[in-house]
Amino acid sequence: MMNEAALTSHRRPAGWHRPVIILGSILVPACLALNVAEAAAADTATESTSAVDLSHLSLEDLANIEVSTVSKKSELLSDAPAAIYVITREDIRRSGATSIPEILRLAPNLQVARVDSSQYAITARGFNSTTANKLLVLIDGRSVYTPLFSGVFWDVQDVLIEDIERIEVISGAGGTLWGANAVNGVINIISKKSSDTQGGLVSLGTGNAENGAGARYGGKLGEDATYRVYGKKFNRDNTTTANGTEVADAWHKGQLGFRTDWAASGDALTLQGDAYNGSIDQAVFDDKEISGGNLLARWNRTLQDGASLQVQTYYDRTRRIFPGTFGEVLDTYDIDVQHSFHWKTGHDIVWGGGYRYSQDAVTNSALLAFLPADKNLTLANIFAQDDITLAERLKLTVGTRLEQNNYTGLEAQPNVRLSWKESDRVLLWSAISRAVRTPSRIDTEFFVPGSAPHTFLNGGPDFQSEKLTAYEIGYRVEPSAQTSLSVSTFYNVYDRLRSIEPVGGTNVLGNLLAGNTYGVETWGNYSMNEWWQLKAGYTYLRKDLHLKPGSGDTTSLAAADTDPSYQFSLRSIMNLAHGVDLDVALRSVASLPSQNVPGYVALDENLGWKLSKDVELSISGYNLLDKRHREFGTTATGSEIGRIFYVKILWKL
Repeated sequence: MMNEAALTSHRRPAGWHRPVIILGSILVPACLALNVAEAAAADTATESTSAVDLSHLSLEDLANIEVSTVSKKSELLSDAPAAIYVITREDIRRSGATSIPEILRLAPNLQVARVDSSQYAITARGFNSTTANKLLVLIDGRSVYTPLFSGVFWDVQDVLIEDIERIEVISGAGGTLWGANAVNGVINIISKKSSDTQGGLVSLGTGNAENGAGARYGGKLGEDATYRVYGKKFNRDNTTTANGTEVADAWHKGQLGFRTDWAASGDALTLQGDAYNGSIDQAVFDDKEISGGNLLARWNRTLQDGASLQVQTYYDRTRRIFPGTFGEVLDTYDIDVQHSFHWKTGHDIVWGGGYRYSQDAVTNSALLAFLPADKNLTLANIFAQDDITLAERLKLTVGTRLEQNNYTGLEAQPNVRLSWKESDRVLLWSAISRAVRTPSRIDTEFFVPGSAPHTFLNGGPDFQSEKLTAYEIGYRVEPSAQTSLSVSTFYNVYDRLRSIEPVGGTNVLGNLLAGNTYGVETWGNYSMNEWWQLKAGYTYLRKDLHLKPGSGDTTSLAAADTDPSYQFSLRSIMNLAHGVDLDVALRSVASLPSQNVPGYVALDENLGWKLSKDVELSISGYNLLDKRHREFGTTATGSEIGRIFYVKILWKL
C-alpha cells in the first residue's frame, strides 16, 4: 500500500521544496452500477418500490426491498448473503446532502472523510486515502473507476440528487461478479426510471459554504416510452485551516443529462447520458479544469421460464487539466452481456462477459510523468455463478471470474457463499472469496520528477496484482416488526500490497507489504412508534501488516494507519405534525494516527417542512458541535471542515 505520507517521507532529491505537492498533484487531487445488471426483473423491482413513500414503510417492508448488487439479479434485501446496506431515496431526501460523497456518510459500512472543498477519501474495510483503490463504484451500470490509479475521482461523480432511487453499499469482496478492484466493497448508485420522474421539478439552495440549483422535466414519448432531462449547477466555497486562513480550493461545476426508457412485450431499453464542466481553484497556478461526458445504452429481454438477457454498452470521456502538474484525457468504451436462467432443479445461474477498451493520454510536467504518456488499455472478462438450493432454507453459491488485463494477464477471482434462512426473519451466511487489485498506471508507469533522472520515485515495471482472500460470517435478524439488526464479521488476508523499495538511488514501487485485517460491522433500526425511528451503526477495524523478507521499505507500515479503529453513528428520524420532519445524526470517528488527525464527534440535522403538496423546504446544519475539524490529510496546516448551513426549497411542477 502506498499513500501520500509514505511517499513524502522518503529521501527527497536536492532542491525538492514541496514534496507533498509532488504526489498531491496526482495522489491527493487524484489528488488527481456494477454492470448494474438491471435485468428486467430488477427493473420490475425498482418499479415496485418507487411509487411508495418509504418513510411510511415498516422495518419488515424495508427488508423486502429488492436489491440487485449482491448476485446480479433481483432478490429481497433480507435474503441477500452479504454485508449490504441500502440508502433509500427517503434517506437521501431527509439527509439534506447535496453531493454523492456526503450521502455515502449514511452507510455505516463505509469510511467517508472529506479532505477539502472537492476531495474525499472513501473506502470500506480499510486502506483509505484520496486514491483509495479497493472499492468499485458504479452509476447506473457505468463503472467510474479510473485506470490511472485504480480508484475514483469523486469531484466529477454526480447526478441530480432527487433522481436517485437507492444506493446499494456492499462491504466485502465482490470480484467474482464485478471484477478487479471490487476488493473491499462495491457501491452501486441506481437512478429512478424516467417513468417515475414525470412532470417538472426545480430546486434552489444556498448556505454559508455552498449554493446550487437544479431542474428536471419528464414526459412521455408515446404509449411505451418516457424521458427526462435535467440540469444542475453548484458552487462550493474555499475551505479554511485551523487558524481560519482560507485555502484556495473552491469548487464550481455544472452538469446536464437525460434518460429515456422504453418497455413493451418483454423488452426494455434504456438510453441515458450526462455532460459536465467545472473548475477547482489553486493557490499558485491557474484553476484546475474538469469536464467530460458519458452515454449508456442497456437492453433487457425477458425470456421463457424466468430467464433474462441483458446487453449494455457505454462510452465515457473524462478530461482533467491541472496546470503546473499534469493533464489527462481518458476515453473508455465498454460492452457487457449477461444471461440469467434456471437449470434443472435448484440451480439459478447467471453468467456473462465483457470487454473494455480505454485510451489514456497524459500531459506530463516537470513535477511528475507517466511514461509512456499515451497508453491503450484493454480488460476482458467472463464470469459464471450458480445459486444452488441444497434444502428449503439452505443455499450454496459458487462462482468465478476470469479477467485478462494488460499488466498481469489472466486473473481468477472465485467465490463460495453459504446461506441458511433459519426462519422468515433470520438469515445466517458465510463466504470465502478471492479478489485482486490489478496494477494501474501509477503502479507501473509513474515517475517523479517528470524528467530523467527520476531520482525520487519510479513505477515498478514488474508490479503484480494485490491479492485478497476474504473470510466472512454474517447474521441478519428481525426480532420484531419494530426492530432489525445486521452483524457481519470479516478476516481479510492481503498479499503483494504496494510498498516503496529503495533501488539504485531511487524508490521503486513493489509488492512486499502483506498482512491481515479483521473487524465487525453492525447496524440496526428500531421504531419507537409510528412517527419516530432510530438507526444506529458501529464498525471496528484492526490491521496487522508486515513487510516481507527482502523489503527495504521504511515508511509504508507506519503510513498505512489511515483508517479509524472504530466508527459509531446514531440517527433519529421523526415525522412530526403538519408535514414537518426532523432528522438528527450523531457521528463519532476515531483518530488517524499516521496523519495526526484527532478523533472527532459531529452532529448533523435536517428540518424538512412540506409547505404544500408540491413545495418542500429544508434547513440543514452539519458539524454543529465544533467550529471546524480535520477529517483526513497528512498536514496540520491543511483544510478543516467547519460548520455548514444550507437552506433548500423544492418545487414539483
